[in-house]
Amino acid sequence: MEFRNETRVTQFILLGISSDPDLQIIFFVLFLVIYLLTVGGNLLIIVTIYVDSQLHSPMYLFLSNLSALDVGVSTVVVPKYVINFVSQIKTISFNDCIAQMFFYHFFEGSECLLLVLMAYDRYVAICNPLRYTTIMNSQACLLLLVSIWVGGLVHGFGQAFPAVQLPYCGPNEIDHFFCDTHPLSVLACSSTFINEITDMINSGVLALGSFLVLFISYVYIISTVLKIRSSEGRRKAFSTCASHLMVVALSFCPLVFIYMRPPVTFAGDKLVSVFYTVVTPWLNPFIYTLRNEKMKKAIMKLGGKMRMN
Repeated sequence: MEFRNETRVTQFILLGISSDPDLQIIFFVLFLVIYLLTVGGNLLIIVTIYVDSQLHSPMYLFLSNLSALDVGVSTVVVPKYVINFVSQIKTISFNDCIAQMFFYHFFEGSECLLLVLMAYDRYVAICNPLRYTTIMNSQACLLLLVSIWVGGLVHGFGQAFPAVQLPYCGPNEIDHFFCDTHPLSVLACSSTFINEITDMINSGVLALGSFLVLFISYVYIISTVLKIRSSEGRRKAFSTCASHLMVVALSFCPLVFIYMRPPVTFAGDKLVSVFYTVVTPWLNPFIYTLRNEKMKKAIMKLGGKMRMN
C-alpha cells in the first residue's frame, strides 16, 4: 500500500481525437461554435418557457429541464476539450478527472430518466386526457423532477466511486477526450473486473429500465393515436411525439453502444462519444423548436419584446 501511495498518478493526459495540428485548429473552431450554439439555444428555451405564461405546463417544464441538462452535459465535457486543442499541456488532475466523470454521468443519467418522464407525460396527455391535470399536477411534477435528479445523482456516484477506489500507478495517458469509466479503468494497476461488472449493471439498469418504460408508453400512445378519427388530431399527436422520439433515439442509441457492452475498445468509440456529448445537446433545441409551433411563436414574441426594450 505504501508503494502504491508513493507512485499514485496525480494527473492524466487526455489524448483527444487527433494529434494533427491542422485538424486541431479546425476542431477548435467547430466545437467552440457548436458549444456556444448549444448553450445559447438551450438557454433561449429555458428563458422563453420561464417568461411566457402560456408555456407553464408540465410538458414545457420538462423541456426546460432537458435544456438545463443538455447545457450541463456539454459544459462538463466540451470547454476542457476545446482548451486542449490550443494548449500544449493537455493534462487533467486526478480530482478533476473524477469530478468530470461524476458530473457527466450525473447529467446524462438524469437526462435518460427525464426522457422517460416526458414519455409518461405524453402517455397521460394522450391516453388519459380527462385526468391529465389531476395526475400531472404541480406537486406531482415537482416530485417527479426531484426523483430524476436524485436518480442521476445516484448514477453519477455509482460510476465515479468505484473508479476512485482503483490504484493508478502509470501510464497516465487516457485515450479519450474526457474522463470516462472505461478509458480510465484500463489505466488501473489492479484487476478491474468488479468495476466493469458494476459499471455494466449500473448503466444496464438505467438503460434497460428506461427503454422498457419508453417502449410500453409508446405502445399505448401509438395504439391510442391510431384510434383518433380526426386526421388533424392524429397529425398533432404524432407531431408532438415525433420530436420526443427523435431526441430519445439520438440520446439512447449512442449510449447503449458505448455502455451496454463488455469493456472492449472500438475505433468508432470517440466519434460516437462526440455525438452524444456535443452534437445531441446542440440538436435538441432545434428539434423541439422547429417542430413546435407554440415554442416558435413564444420565441418570436420574446424577440419582439427585447427589440422594443
